[in-house]
Amino acid sequence: MLTEIRIDGLGVISTATAQFHAGLTVLTGETGAGKTMVVTSLHLLSGARADAGRVRLGASKAVVEGRFVVDDVNDAARAAVGQVLESAGAEADEDGSVIAVRTVNSDGRSRAHLGGRGVPAAVLGEFTSRLLTVHGQNDQLRLQRPEQQLAALDQFAGDGVASLLRKYQVHRRSWLDARTELLERTARSRELALEADRLKHSLAEIDGIAPEPGEDTRLVAEIRRLSDLDSLREAAVAAHEALSGQGDAPADGGGVLDLLGGARARLDSADDPGLTGLAPRLGEAIAVVVDVTTELSGYLSELPSDPSALDTMLNRQAELKSLTRKYASDIDGVIAWSDESRARLDSLDVSEDALAKLAGEVDTAAGKVREAARKLSAARTKAASKLATAVSTELGGLAMGKARLEVQVRPIPAGAQDSAPLEVDGASLHAGSHGVDEVEFRLSAHSGAQSLPLSKSASGGELSRVMLALEVVLSGSDHGATMVFDEVDAGVGGRAAVEIGKRLARLARTHQVIVVTHLPQVAAFADTHLVVNKSDDGKGKVDSGVRTLTDEERVVELARMLAGLDDTETGRAHAEELLETARAERGVAI
Repeated sequence: MLTEIRIDGLGVISTATAQFHAGLTVLTGETGAGKTMVVTSLHLLSGARADAGRVRLGASKAVVEGRFVVDDVNDAARAAVGQVLESAGAEADEDGSVIAVRTVNSDGRSRAHLGGRGVPAAVLGEFTSRLLTVHGQNDQLRLQRPEQQLAALDQFAGDGVASLLRKYQVHRRSWLDARTELLERTARSRELALEADRLKHSLAEIDGIAPEPGEDTRLVAEIRRLSDLDSLREAAVAAHEALSGQGDAPADGGGVLDLLGGARARLDSADDPGLTGLAPRLGEAIAVVVDVTTELSGYLSELPSDPSALDTMLNRQAELKSLTRKYASDIDGVIAWSDESRARLDSLDVSEDALAKLAGEVDTAAGKVREAARKLSAARTKAASKLATAVSTELGGLAMGKARLEVQVRPIPAGAQDSAPLEVDGASLHAGSHGVDEVEFRLSAHSGAQSLPLSKSASGGELSRVMLALEVVLSGSDHGATMVFDEVDAGVGGRAAVEIGKRLARLARTHQVIVVTHLPQVAAFADTHLVVNKSDDGKGKVDSGVRTLTDEERVVELARMLAGLDDTETGRAHAEELLETARAERGVAI
């Protein structure tokens, strides 16, 4: 629900604040006072395109700030609003309300804020769309569009159609995916066959060489080592002989081990504790030398004795380089490319058997879509009859007693180059994202009149009443807590105006309803009456403000709306009578 709105620098309004309450709120004022600016401000909060021409002359920017509470909306709308706030990082105020702000600079640039965070205008619109439905004078034209008529029918039908539509969309997605794959394989069968041959040849080459992960890196180290084999062997042999002695008989030479052993024996045989105390340290040195000698022996035994080992490794390295030149920068990349190519090759089966199997899957998927489309169309057709009856009944109460609304549900024929043709009961239909149906609202304005599409049959006043009748009928399933009507009573008067007031009052029992009106018969039904006052300083500067009327002030305003009779006793008496009549009518209607 919208609880408050503040407007700065918008149109003729320099600064204005209005408080809104539950029930029916009407907004009145003289022509040109700025009533429509209130609706314009709500459009801006709904994410509408910013228009620099709406900024007040001489002002640098226009600012609209709205305060919303979400406690009175249904669970689905509350959850959706909460998700928008969380994703935007927005926060509610201390009282639980959420502040939405839209700023339009005089140069046309626009900014939006939600719950203290800057957000794109589209996010602001996503937030308010769950809380606010605005029907401006131009918004009535939306009712003439087929997609809006389809949406209205589905909304009226409720969960019954919604669940069928979801099933249809799931089956349609699977069908389109399979169909696209079949068309691609069929159209590109020659190209895909060539690709498959190339992949087979490449994979055969890789499999023939059979690289191992990291093998190229290991080979580089091994080849570098083997290139220095002679010098490494010479160094290791010389070190080994120096430690262990010359040749295979260390006793014949004077190796380090012999010298250390002799030194230790001499120290052990001495009687001086100073010498014998050094013997263990020589023992430690002997142990170290023995370990080094053993490791040198192992190192020498591991050195390749085959002189062709280096050539073998160089040949292997050349094979691996032939792969890295073609498929990846290193062997690990070649192996990864091989794995991906095998998966791709598995998907490139363009044999007749494979195509026949895929065609069967497409037919099966199409059958599921076809059945889902039939059920969806049947449910819509059934709901269309009920919607037409309900709206026609409402029109009867809006001084259009002989008018009848027809809601036609028709299949959409598939075009010559249709992206999703579906055979249903022998006809080729377009399987769109919302089914195979199109919906058209047709109006017979009076008894005996031919029913015609709304765009051709309804005048401005009639279209306003059709829209209101539809909103009343849809109000039970509508997710918005606040409904705003800008001169929904345009083109009507007399008893029809009273009936419009009664319907708006009825709608206000389940929704917050805000109405901009010029008819006293409608304004008399309000729970809260706001007026837009215009002031002129005599120098060409016009300013407007919004205020809430007391009961006495309502009488004066209604008298003014009754052909400017606010300064006469007759006018005020007429206004008081109108208020009493409205109260009585509300008691009967509500």
